[in-house]
Amino acid sequence: MSSAAISGLPQFLLYFAVALALVGLYLFLYTLVTAHNEFALIRQNVLSAALSLGMSLIGFALPLSSAVVHAQNVVDCLVWGVVAMLVQILVYYLVRIPVPNLSQRIASGELSPALFLGAASLAAGIVNAASMTY
Repeated sequence: MSSAAISGLPQFLLYFAVALALVGLYLFLYTLVTAHNEFALIRQNVLSAALSLGMSLIGFALPLSSAVVHAQNVVDCLVWGVVAMLVQILVYYLVRIPVPNLSQRIASGELSPALFLGAASLAAGIVNAASMTY
């Protein structure tokens, strides 16, 4: 393998590490602000928790990938990654308005509220990613 072929490896590793750290931070913060414990529910095989968290994670990863692609530098990527995080957390709070007892319903295994939260998270992530055209 030539040195030209791997010349971008350090940048790749840097942005990949930053993205992984942001994903970890997102999962930590998101599961902290929700009124249900997603990971405990997933360990108990509660499909609704896995569905809502998984779709939320995709809704975060889409704008995060856009931030990585469009960032001028790592700080820029971090800032837009945090923006993507805040959007996803906001979506959770907004979905609680039309869906009473959202977290309790997800924790009890109801799929409809989990799917709606997941779809709203995914839609917000798509719009968020498309808006990152700086």
